[in-house]
Amino acid sequence: MGVRKRERAERIKEAKKNIYLAKLNNCPTSPRKMRLVADLVRGEKVDRALNILRFSSKESSRKLEKLLLSAIANWQAKNEDASIEDADLFIKEIRVDGGTMLKRLRPAPQGRAHRIRKRSNHVTLVLGENDNTQSN
Repeated sequence: MGVRKRERAERIKEAKKNIYLAKLNNCPTSPRKMRLVADLVRGEKVDRALNILRFSSKESSRKLEKLLLSAIANWQAKNEDASIEDADLFIKEIRVDGGTMLKRLRPAPQGRAHRIRKRSNHVTLVLGENDNTQSN
């Protein structure tokens, strides 16, 4: 491995130390339905987002709540000595992308068939920290 490549790998590793994310792949919900719930919590503080997801009636909110708890657990794994209340975590980025599609056929009149696309999605959730300690 070359010197430049090693230095680049070290820079990427340093940058990833401050990123706390969780991913949910191939969730069997259409991306459009998942985005409705994701838009509710984008940019919110973690405790407020958990309340929004807990009391939402949509099925996607249960999956996003579990994903948010996973991202919080990832934050705790990297910051074992800090407490969540002092960290002031918020949802920095939440991205819903289309996943794989299951293609099925439904019988239609006169010997035809209609294609049914059962969609899935990928959700990426990134947490951010408000730095209140750096006041000038």
